[in-house]
Amino acid sequence: MKRDRNDEAGQRRIQSIEVGFKVIRVMEAAESPMPLRDIAAAAGMPPSKAHLYLVSFIREGLARQDPVTGHYGLGSFAIQLGHSALRQLDVVDMSREELTSLQQATGFASYLSLWGNRGPGIVSKVDGHRQGSLAVRLGYVLPLAASATGQVFLAYLPESETGPILREELEGRGRDDPAWKDRYDPIDAGSLEAVTEEVRERGFAMSTNNINANFAAMAAPVFDHTGRILATVTLLGPDKAVTGQRRKATASALLEVTDRLSARLGYARNREAAHAK
Repeated sequence: MKRDRNDEAGQRRIQSIEVGFKVIRVMEAAESPMPLRDIAAAAGMPPSKAHLYLVSFIREGLARQDPVTGHYGLGSFAIQLGHSALRQLDVVDMSREELTSLQQATGFASYLSLWGNRGPGIVSKVDGHRQGSLAVRLGYVLPLAASATGQVFLAYLPESETGPILREELEGRGRDDPAWKDRYDPIDAGSLEAVTEEVRERGFAMSTNNINANFAAMAAPVFDHTGRILATVTLLGPDKAVTGQRRKATASALLEVTDRLSARLGYARNREAAHAK
């Protein structure tokens, strides 16, 4: 079987489809329907060639032409494809490989948390090499004010969702453990706005010695296709290791993982100015 020499994966490809998808990607990135000349220029091909692809895409519902302006945009079948892809995604399954790679890159425990009716709960985890006797457990619900995970959810979820849980937490209520209030040093409500603003500015949260002595956590958000926070990925390790010289590299590794997960869920950062509250 003759293989395409330009194919690094060693698999045969249909070049015309790849060229045509340059046109699709241009329309996908646009904020509104575009004239033919602009699509062609952005796709790096003559207008006559771009037009041939557009005619075929319109026939299949992948593109449409505005009858008034003549501009081109994505069609109804493109929307159906997007919805079908989203239905097939499961962030927990999707995150397992990423959590493992993150743990291997940093040596720290990594875990995924989802928002529930009691706050952020751990749903998937990979234990770290540097955690000593500390191990997070599946199902554990983390505090909002004191944990890096909770602070990320506070930064990106509306107050209508976080407020009731946060108020109970700051008042020492809502936990079965009577010693809950003494198990961590919560940030006072007056300081939370500054904390969440910092989270939104740098893209991740950090907490040190808040829940467990001599341990620090770093957490970042995972967004869905609408720009809403869907989950957080958190790293947990010895405080000096997390906050020391490797802090920048650790944060970069974490953000690379959450960016990849968000992209796979359909989140387009350049379109979302409002993923913060």
